[in-house]
Amino acid sequence: MSLAIVKSRALAGMDAPEVIVEVHLANGLPSFTIVGLPETEVKESKDRVRAALQTSQFDFPARRITVNLAPADLPKESGRYDLPIALGILAASGQIPSEGLDNYEVAGELALTGELRPIRGALAMAVSMKYGAQAGRRSARAFILPTDNAAEAALVKDTAILPARSLLEVCAHLAGHTLIAEYSAEVDPHPIEYPDFSEVKGQSLPKRALEIAAAGGHSLLMSGPPGTGKSMLASRFPGILPAMTEQEALESGAIQSLSAAYKIDHWGRRPFRAPHHTASGVALVGGGSIPRPGEISLAHHGVLFLDELPEFDRKVLEVLREPLESGHITISRAARQADFPASFQLLAAMNPCPCGYSGHHNNKCRCTPDQIARYRSKISGPLLDRIDLHIEVPALKDNELTGVATGEASALIRQRVEHARGIQIKRQGKANFLLGSKEVDQHCIVDEAGLTLLKQAISKLNLSARAYHRILKVARTIADLASEDVIQSKHIAEAVQYRRHGA
Repeated sequence: MSLAIVKSRALAGMDAPEVIVEVHLANGLPSFTIVGLPETEVKESKDRVRAALQTSQFDFPARRITVNLAPADLPKESGRYDLPIALGILAASGQIPSEGLDNYEVAGELALTGELRPIRGALAMAVSMKYGAQAGRRSARAFILPTDNAAEAALVKDTAILPARSLLEVCAHLAGHTLIAEYSAEVDPHPIEYPDFSEVKGQSLPKRALEIAAAGGHSLLMSGPPGTGKSMLASRFPGILPAMTEQEALESGAIQSLSAAYKIDHWGRRPFRAPHHTASGVALVGGGSIPRPGEISLAHHGVLFLDELPEFDRKVLEVLREPLESGHITISRAARQADFPASFQLLAAMNPCPCGYSGHHNNKCRCTPDQIARYRSKISGPLLDRIDLHIEVPALKDNELTGVATGEASALIRQRVEHARGIQIKRQGKANFLLGSKEVDQHCIVDEAGLTLLKQAISKLNLSARAYHRILKVARTIADLASEDVIQSKHIAEAVQYRRHGA
């Protein structure tokens, strides 16, 4: 047979569409042509495949070889097509049987020795393979891929994963000589150890605000002099977040796998991303000629911490405005477009003035009002309006600094956070920060005294419609932490307190 067809997968944003690798052998002068919008890495597979076949003691056909990667309008990149191309050549030349190829999907980069090297995006491909089947049922095909990717792909339940170390192993399996055992190892959940809140001295108000942020999924901005513990608090924040659901872990892991830096030990751990303030807009939201996820997508279902917020370029910060509202980002380029999820929780920290000591009890700040205003104006009003909680992190008094830390442990705070989040899921099926305008009216019921206080806050603080809804969401979270069905005036008062700095 001079024609063979092998199934594989591409990567297009978070999707992994099916790619049909067609290999045709014809008479004529020997040549090797790959068509179907191949990128440079795919074009270079010709030499890798030839060397791998020869070192594995197979015959490389001295014929006119044409490889078509369909669909033709989908760009193909990376070395994941090496293995399906090699199998297609062997099947088309009759060196391995072609009858059972339709039962498999194949991906893997070949070394010149014929060994298989790991690829990027194995988890995302396994997700698409499973949910591309009818009604989410177990796919009829098995997934052949390098051994180093097996544990990652096996995180998708009800998917047959066949790990292989070399081209010879795959060929022996397809020929029926030595079958590859299906990967069946379970993920060993490692206990996730975060720094503990009990180590933080003082700062009761910031701790309370972080607990509220964790319970409702709200964004938060901390302002205070250098050395007051803003970064210390942020690093301990993931330790009080609710445990990830299996669906959240799958979505987060799939997008992490696109960056080629995903570790199986991180399964079920909420990501914590802290890019430096020199990061570009593309680094934050993603991009490139072949769109890759940025920091906001890599922080999906986790935390994005921006320290020294005013030191970021203003244009870079402005790209956060739409993802904070929508929870996803669409990257458009001249030839390609990709959608990535970006439902992240924003934590930010800043100094109150250029020298950092405005409001410090030692009174050593010498910044003028104009300097302070210019410094704070680096963060636009629309961006501040999208941040739910604005808190001050004051400098510790001498007796607090020299005393012993006596705060609550993160485990106790996390119990209250998970209880409040459970109330939200039972009531509305989502965290409070995800509530739409209609859902806010339905679930954020305020008593008469609270409504009066809220109207006064709107008038005196000139709150926008967005700020009004965010106050209600935060108040709803505060009430959930107190196990109250109706939002009361004390809940509104506390929520308004967290908005005054950014109102």
